[in-house]
Amino acid sequence: MRTYRDIREHLEVLDERGLLVRVAQPINKDTEMHPLVRWQYRGGLPEEEWRAFLFERVVDSKGRHYEMPVTVGALAGSRAIYAIGFGCTLEEIEARWDAAMARPIAPALVDRGPVHEEVHTGADLDREGGGLDELPVPISTPGFDNAPYTTCSQWITVDPDTGTRNVGNYRGQVKARRRLGIFPSGLGQDVHVHWQKCKERGKPLPAAVVIGAPPLVCYASVQKVPYGVDELALAGGLAGEPIHVVKCVTVDLEVPAEAEIVIEGLINTEHLEPEGPFGESHGYMHPRQLNPYFEVTAITHRRGAIFVSWISQVTPSESSVIKKTSYEIMFLKHLRDACRIKSVRRVAMHEPLTNLRKFITVQMRHPTEAEVWRALHATATFHPGVGKLVVAVDEDIDPENPDMVLWAMCYRMKPHRDVHIIGGMEKGHAPPFHYGPDAQETVSYHSPADDSAMLCNAILKEPFPPISLPRREYMEKARALWNELGLPRLRPQTPWYGDLPPIPQWDAELEEEAELAILGEHYKTGEKLARRRVRA
Repeated sequence: MRTYRDIREHLEVLDERGLLVRVAQPINKDTEMHPLVRWQYRGGLPEEEWRAFLFERVVDSKGRHYEMPVTVGALAGSRAIYAIGFGCTLEEIEARWDAAMARPIAPALVDRGPVHEEVHTGADLDREGGGLDELPVPISTPGFDNAPYTTCSQWITVDPDTGTRNVGNYRGQVKARRRLGIFPSGLGQDVHVHWQKCKERGKPLPAAVVIGAPPLVCYASVQKVPYGVDELALAGGLAGEPIHVVKCVTVDLEVPAEAEIVIEGLINTEHLEPEGPFGESHGYMHPRQLNPYFEVTAITHRRGAIFVSWISQVTPSESSVIKKTSYEIMFLKHLRDACRIKSVRRVAMHEPLTNLRKFITVQMRHPTEAEVWRALHATATFHPGVGKLVVAVDEDIDPENPDMVLWAMCYRMKPHRDVHIIGGMEKGHAPPFHYGPDAQETVSYHSPADDSAMLCNAILKEPFPPISLPRREYMEKARALWNELGLPRLRPQTPWYGDLPPIPQWDAELEEEAELAILGEHYKTGEKLARRRVRA
């Protein structure tokens, strides 16, 4: 028995809670599917109206009808959907990650699982409609992508030296019935390390591509954990019990038993071939470059399998929502625990358009100046390519509100004193790209250290007067009156009232004058001020 949900049970819960849109009419996976879901992110809808989609009748541009339905946005179409995948509230997710990191639970090998209900090998993969042709892989960026790409695809490989497993989420370009491209990136991804070690041995790298794994496995696969941590054990820690795994049919690997689809095979280490372009999460088309490729030896799947696709590209998107919560928790733990900066309260990674990695706000409570600079430097150097603009703010500034962050930068920061620029940084997962002699291809996925980061100390350094908004009690009374009048539903934005702790510049006399004004006795203040006249 297991208590964690597979993707089918997860979809049922989303349906029950009104968070799943079932599309029964035929939808073209090559031209209509992702653009339709994209509108909920680019159409001005508030996040509470974002949904998961299940496309029940999938066709392609050649008129082919697929047996498998496709779901998009089902794992992190919104933060509410993401929390349902965890089986808890958003507020409880941090504790779940903490427990999983502290106490990972190794997967449990079982004799059989639903993912082996149908097995395709040998000539079956080469027939018309066989191999990767069977899978309704959508085109993510119609008009720019050069092929369908798997996006919610967890690649499982093993370190040939240590036997340590890695589960990482990478895109896969569909190139032929038995060939899939992979973009492993050069930013310390474990699969690239495994590939290099196999290349040195003159052997291919065995791999399994999992599509439609239980949600907790998908969430663990995108978390940035230290090298050597088994993401299946991390998923077990999130679940509080072992993830069930089965042996692959043609390679010596184990995969989640309740996955919808598994593609088995070997990543070639003798050759590279062009891969891309693909619309990436940094918001630009990532150009074609030389990358490894994967040769399929088997495809196994459940009966009535559901193909799972993540929508990425310009953020916000499913791929940014799924990373945001986990990345922010990881950075917070690094600053608070590893760096021992206890004044750090929260880390917020800006999502819309900038895609998390570039603009990071660190919220702090009564820090010393040294703590502020330690936190800023530690944030900018924690992970390659992450942290181009890093801003430290006080507890009264909502780090999720860019308007408030800019407010703090404008009024609590003196650029000549409070801005440090550090060089020798990698640009990371972002343009500009470095092209080779063939202007269509980038020559390497290793970034030169030619970028920089700007660290901004926007912490309050001297007493400030109160924020110029009515005190909380009057705003709350006005809100009740607003509701009585049947006016549109309010969505309060911080700051929405003007209270601040007492400061020397706002003393008892000013408090008394404000109270007199409320009571209509402001003439008394006028009389007092008249007695304080001085000659001009």
